[in-house]
Amino acid sequence: MEDVIWILIPLAPFLMVSFIVWTKHQQKIAELQVSTTAENTAERAAQYASQVQRLEDRVQVLERIVTDRGYDIATQIEALRDTRRVDEQGSGVPLGLERNRQSGERV
Repeated sequence: MEDVIWILIPLAPFLMVSFIVWTKHQQKIAELQVSTTAENTAERAAQYASQVQRLEDRVQVLERIVTDRGYDIATQIEALRDTRRVDEQGSGVPLGLERNRQSGERV
């Protein structure tokens, strides 16, 4: 066992230097991974922000359509309903514009 110690003593500085170089290399790799992850995260955040902005713009347009035209559309729908009711009930004043089928004259 004493023979092995005498061999390891001169090799100890080389082993320590190798360990230090390996540790620094591992640290650089970790820093590169962190920076790559940060860049990807920033890029995704920018994409999400632009997508959110587009969606907000679309919602604003829809809100404007609903609020500006909402009353007009409701009024038009009610007017159509009223016209259908008049036609279905046969109410109204006859104008006497019906044509006689045989002669083609208005009665």
